[in-house]
Amino acid sequence: MNARTSALDSLVFGVDVQSGDVRGDAPSYALVALEDEHLDRDVVSFRKLQRLISREEPAIVATDNMYELAADKNALVRFLRSLPDRTRLVQVTGAERPEPLSRVASRHGVPYGKKPMKEAEAAARLAAANVGYEVSAFTDTTMVKVSRGRSTGKGGWSQDRYTRRIHGNVKSAAREVESKLKEAGLSYERDVTEKYGGYANATFAVEAPPEEIPASDRRSGDIRIEIERERRDGIEFEPLVKRRDHVVVGIDPGTTTAAAVVDLEGTVLDVYSSRTADTADVIEWLIERGRPIVVAADVTPMPETVEKFRRSFDAAGWKPSSDLPIDEKLHRTRNEAYDNDHERDAMAAALFAYDAHEDQFERVSRKVPPQFDRGEVIARVVAGGESVEAVLRDLTEDEESEAEETEHEPRELTEEEKRIKRLEAQVGRLEGHVEDLKETLGDRDDRIEEFKRELSDARREERRKARERREVNRLERENGRLKRELEAEREQVDELETKFARLKTLWKLDHSNFADVAEGRDLVPVKVVDQFTKGAIESADERYGLASGDVVYLRDASGAGWRTAELLAETEPRIVLRDGGLSEAADEVLFDREIPVGPAADVTIQEVDELAVARESEVEAAIEDWEARAEERRREQKTAMVDQIISEHRAGEGQSD
Repeated sequence: MNARTSALDSLVFGVDVQSGDVRGDAPSYALVALEDEHLDRDVVSFRKLQRLISREEPAIVATDNMYELAADKNALVRFLRSLPDRTRLVQVTGAERPEPLSRVASRHGVPYGKKPMKEAEAAARLAAANVGYEVSAFTDTTMVKVSRGRSTGKGGWSQDRYTRRIHGNVKSAAREVESKLKEAGLSYERDVTEKYGGYANATFAVEAPPEEIPASDRRSGDIRIEIERERRDGIEFEPLVKRRDHVVVGIDPGTTTAAAVVDLEGTVLDVYSSRTADTADVIEWLIERGRPIVVAADVTPMPETVEKFRRSFDAAGWKPSSDLPIDEKLHRTRNEAYDNDHERDAMAAALFAYDAHEDQFERVSRKVPPQFDRGEVIARVVAGGESVEAVLRDLTEDEESEAEETEHEPRELTEEEKRIKRLEAQVGRLEGHVEDLKETLGDRDDRIEEFKRELSDARREERRKARERREVNRLERENGRLKRELEAEREQVDELETKFARLKTLWKLDHSNFADVAEGRDLVPVKVVDQFTKGAIESADERYGLASGDVVYLRDASGAGWRTAELLAETEPRIVLRDGGLSEAADEVLFDREIPVGPAADVTIQEVDELAVARESEVEAAIEDWEARAEERRREQKTAMVDQIISEHRAGEGQSD
């Protein structure tokens, strides 16, 4: 329960129609700005009123009738939507059935006058004291919609590419908004419409007011972001301070003090017990839960402690004719929860007191018309001893009604009336003297008002600086985020520069002017393949390319089949240097394709990261050595072929004989 009763320490606008009507052409309004008991008064048009509200952002705009600011419900919703996020519209005279402003002002001790400026001041003072109901057309949910900022039916590119770009940008913006909502720790639900290339729109239902959303309305290029509070089905009223209903209270005093609260329908609302709480603590607990009209005990006579509670609330007392038996208290509280016997006794006292007054409550309720507060009437009848009729007459009496003028025949005054007349004349002279004194103090009052205006300006400036500080903090957070992104980009740049340096080295090795770069050194580039497998060959080809005339170095030449050898042979290397032995199938393929193969140990290979170089002279020597071995191998193959033919011929002749 919100038990706040102190005045607001914020700017409050009180508004009342000065002339015209909101349904007409140009209504004017009496405007009172109240802040820390300092008042500023002005008469403004509706447009100027809206500009002042947007500029000053008051905590409350107070009025005695919300339809003085809007012609109908739709216009009222538009007005509420135009208010700054932290500004509330308050109707100080009640909710659906408002009371006269004069009666509300009188009840709360607020000065009132019939002139519009006085009514505006009364509305401001009442709202500042937390009197009235907030007018609301929106829930606590805020809708954030990210959608296309332009049609997908036209563009300079082909339509498919144009559409894909727009939907991709919408998706990126939606992800950015979702990231900010997560960083802010806000609860939300997401609804996405996926389209070709990304999103057509994304809607976030965020459980927070607009001022807490880390995004803002914008429309730029392909993207549009709209932030709007969710509309209620109708207009709702929320009291600035929760009403404390009238209740029946049971007290069980002692070392452990217990209290129970029952409403006027006989429902147990709450129960409490404590060994350390004093009377003030219990009274504060009771005040937070209602306005007691009956205070009851479970024993007779009523204990003095319970009597103190009764007097504190000016409530009626109730005690049983004799002490309540334990079995009756157990039976009466059988359907209720309690923690100890003290709470049970306090609850039993309240329930038995309700039982005793139940018929009276019902009789009074039947006589109370719907427009009156039933609890208020019951309280005055039960605790105050008034009749229902007297209470209703008092509540319906218009305290501001003017006395009827009557005609009197002139007659001669009595001595007492003459004395009264002389005294009235004396009072008139004294009042004139008071007016003179007021004029004498005018300059001082003007100076005080000037100081108050300066104070108001200073506070307004402080609020502006506070807003600037909040914006600076937001920009610092954004700057931090950008710095982190910059650091990540720099790391990526370093990685790309390293890769570029390697590629540049490879370029030098692959180009014809390598001799110039190497300044005459006897070097040739070597391309390294880790294993004699298809995967290793393809990986090397992707990294730096395998081309005709390359010197290829196989770190592990074992295990390759004829398909793998064919794949390597298709690159037409100048020579293949190997570590390990080739399989017979691979050796046969490379030999048939006339690709020189030699042991890597015969050539001095120097490796730099993924690159390698060898001496040109040693490579030439390895090629010449292979050619010599290849020529010998061909002769051997021819000899073997001739021997085989001769053998086959002789075998054929033997069979013919």
